[in-house]
Amino acid sequence: MRKVAVVALAAALSAGTMAGCSTGTTEPQQTAAATAAPEAKKLPTKFSISYPTTSNTGYHTRVDINNDKWVKKLEELTNTDLTLKITEVSKMGLMFASNDVPDVVGSLGTATDKAMSGSVEAGMFMPLDDLLKQNAPNLMKMVPKEAWEAVSYNGKIYGIPNWLNNPSRRATFIRADLLEKAGLPAPKTVDEFLNVLRKFKEMGVKYPYGGRETLKYADTILGAYDVLPYKEQFELVNGQVVPKFFDTDNMMKALSVYKTMYDEGLMAKEFATTSSTDWLKNIRAGEVGIWSSNLVSLNDFRTNIPNAVKGAKVDVISSPKGPDGKSGYLMYLPVTSAHYINKNVKPETAEEIVKYFDWMSSDEAYKFFTFGIEGDTYTVVDGKIKYKEPTNKEEQEEQDHRGTLHSAHESTVNRLKMETDPNGPYILDAFDNILAHEGLSGIGFAPDLEANSKYPDAASPGSDAAPKIIMDHMIKMIYGKEPISDWPKVIEEYKTKGGNEIIKEATDRYQNKKGILFLGKK
Repeated sequence: MRKVAVVALAAALSAGTMAGCSTGTTEPQQTAAATAAPEAKKLPTKFSISYPTTSNTGYHTRVDINNDKWVKKLEELTNTDLTLKITEVSKMGLMFASNDVPDVVGSLGTATDKAMSGSVEAGMFMPLDDLLKQNAPNLMKMVPKEAWEAVSYNGKIYGIPNWLNNPSRRATFIRADLLEKAGLPAPKTVDEFLNVLRKFKEMGVKYPYGGRETLKYADTILGAYDVLPYKEQFELVNGQVVPKFFDTDNMMKALSVYKTMYDEGLMAKEFATTSSTDWLKNIRAGEVGIWSSNLVSLNDFRTNIPNAVKGAKVDVISSPKGPDGKSGYLMYLPVTSAHYINKNVKPETAEEIVKYFDWMSSDEAYKFFTFGIEGDTYTVVDGKIKYKEPTNKEEQEEQDHRGTLHSAHESTVNRLKMETDPNGPYILDAFDNILAHEGLSGIGFAPDLEANSKYPDAASPGSDAAPKIIMDHMIKMIYGKEPISDWPKVIEEYKTKGGNEIIKEATDRYQNKKGILFLGKK
């Protein structure tokens, strides 16, 4: 699954400056005639809505979005009259500053994410608790507590989320054909993992393990020792909420394993400068034996690697366990995106908007957003859907755009789509029987800790990125330029360069139960 770079509004927003422009405040939903005649069809609910994107290219930039066939069909299915806008997350601050705010605003992440520019805290959006209870029976049954908490502020729900039932989404991939030739079972421990890598090297594999810069998607060993140095990977230790890299013993063990991998040539000597592009190119060329990626990338690997290496097979295996039985990768935030209703929207319109989002988790909605329109992008033969898969970039972008419009649904994996995917059953099995049993839980904060902006070198810049202070020393230790035994000194440096303030604020927030995110199991 996904990370988003956002730009927050520089100045704090006040509720008085954010009246917004709301079509829902001026349009009555039914005429007197319609009210008097129950048999007459209810007039469409008219409102404006923005959907979030991270790209300034794609299908939505090539079409008249409000006359597009997908929007027209969506309006037909939901009895709505939409004024739709696709908004880049990086430009949401400008939208709020301009005071040109739709009736419904979509954003990626939580209610207090930087992209929301303090708008929820400023009172721009309405609390939805009662509206949801009265008008969204599907969502109230389906959405997990953790997701509601992520789109809440001061104990009230403000967002309607796309959510994850399984926040463990990254997996360990292996060239199964090489493992078979090696005559070894899939590794279950760190020691077995190293032995497989050594065997792959003997067999001539160029990069037994897929290392890359900042250890992003190369943090298998950090996960095994439960020392992921990331933004939502804090834990409670002796009454303080501290980053997991404070676990000195396990951090030094993990770094020792990476140094062994580097010294023995089990990953690229130049891993610290290997870009994501080159890393992926090496994998697709069949030059990597074991690597980490999002599970949904399986189709990519099973398509491209056999094209480069005849007979290549790619499987997903359980991530190697460390001494405490931990394994896997970071847990994702329980929400991927959410929509918020402008406080100026009329109550009757707000009710219909909530019903619009409740429909999103229906079978009809899944069928539309997944396969499109019958006779256009799919047909039904003998009761089974025959979907016209994209064959070029433009068609792929069109499919992705249709998926962007799908709000308020479970987003771990599209199980309906998996029914028509040759690798679908394998992917679902891996989600349910491998990833569901691994991954590292942690504590995070929404809104972000204020100390993070004061001390950027000591703050994690993203959900899967380490603070600069920490990563710089990690790389030096793996390369042998600093002794791993100096890790306690690294922690002390971190403390003096802002870490103490970060820890103090994190602990205070945790004790006061103010804006806490629990990823994975508490």
